[in-house]
Amino acid sequence: MRPWPFLIAAAVLASSCGGGDDDDDPDVTFFVSSATSPTGNLGGLAGADATCQRLAGAVGEGGRTWRAYLSVERGPTAQPVNARDRIGPGPWHNVNHELVARDLAELHSRSGDAAVFLDERGQRINGQWTGSPTPVEHDILTGSKADGTLQPGATCSDWTSAATDVTAQVGHSDGLGPNQNATPPLSSWNSAHTALNCSNTAPRGGAGRIYCFAP
Repeated sequence: MRPWPFLIAAAVLASSCGGGDDDDDPDVTFFVSSATSPTGNLGGLAGADATCQRLAGAVGEGGRTWRAYLSVERGPTAQPVNARDRIGPGPWHNVNHELVARDLAELHSRSGDAAVFLDERGQRINGQWTGSPTPVEHDILTGSKADGTLQPGATCSDWTSAATDVTAQVGHSDGLGPNQNATPPLSSWNSAHTALNCSNTAPRGGAGRIYCFAP
């Protein structure tokens, strides 16, 4: 009996079927933008989407369509747009291929987490987490309620305004408030509180970042 041809064939088959760990990794479909904005004027939904697409492309993830997680009061059809309706059904994974949420229900019932809500380069967002650099920048623009629907009057005029008389709803990417308070609404990744106004995203702990999803 000569087992060697059989063993060699089996090894080749196993190698071709295994594909390596990289082939088994889920697609990257979520990140927090590394790009910041000093005001709430993001160029509207189109400008925010373009930012997500550009950042994804810079790290080799531009092969799919990316959308900003933002709600507006007047969308392309002159009707309100909910952020949750822009991002597909899930699941979503971060740049480390870690699960963010399996579906919309799970996404909108979870809290922020500095170790999961990473930017497209895999970096944590400055926040209230232990050891975080300063300044705090965990306020992420969303214009949304906790369920992902529009928060009226809190979208910086649909992300086109840098005025002092309008504001935006923001979430905490790390799910933490002052003194690491992790109770709602401070734990919310998408609807923790309103920004001071749209002329400056820094007060109260922001930098004008957005969430990016690939549906």
